[in-house]
Amino acid sequence: MEPVFEQLFDEESSTLTYILGDPVTCSAVIIDPVDLHIERDLAVLARHGLSLGYALETHAHADHITSSGLLARRTGAKTATPFHCSVTTCDLRLFDGDEVRFGSERLEVLHTPGHTEGSVCYLWRGAQLDQVRNAVFTGDTLFIGGCGRADFQGGNAGELYDSITDTLFTLPEQTRIYPAHDYKGNRVSTIGEEKRNNPRLAGKSRDEFIALMNGLNLPKPRLIDVAVPANRNLGLPHSV
Repeated sequence: MEPVFEQLFDEESSTLTYILGDPVTCSAVIIDPVDLHIERDLAVLARHGLSLGYALETHAHADHITSSGLLARRTGAKTATPFHCSVTTCDLRLFDGDEVRFGSERLEVLHTPGHTEGSVCYLWRGAQLDQVRNAVFTGDTLFIGGCGRADFQGGNAGELYDSITDTLFTLPEQTRIYPAHDYKGNRVSTIGEEKRNNPRLAGKSRDEFIALMNGLNLPKPRLIDVAVPANRNLGLPHSV
């Protein structure tokens, strides 16, 4: 039986949320959920007959508020965040090389600092590296045709370059890339495609990449002053 895979989109923040499920045990995980869509995500889980085991974050987002805390309260799931990120409360702190298991499925944690100090990616592996499971959820570390910025929350352009080239780009070229955001209507790429065609990285030295990133001069995310404090508590009110 094929595993459950749902890619879901929030138009306001261009966030991509993922629900993965084991069809045998009906255990599931959700990656980077958004507070505005908690009912949608619960409906997706119910439609597939899945029980949520973990709500996972790739980092503390600055452009939306997570629903991880509320999902955990409503479903009994555990919350899991990168060890190095700024979240102050969660059930499980994830280190590089850790595994998150849901039924017979597993995600391997890849520590990929640079966008933020605590950014991670999740590598999906099954018993066989088939087309469905041979995938990596790259958060804001690597986008399709781009990458996350590196100018706040402990970000560092040099570390971002190293995370992409030394960790992600060493994965098999057919590995499918599923990012946490896309602003151009893209939904999936591969490691090979990004190595060859990503305009921020293809043919760029480390120094060239750092100069490019440091010269972006992007405005700060509109919701950063609200989202980051909320996400440090996994979207839950601090009085709860």
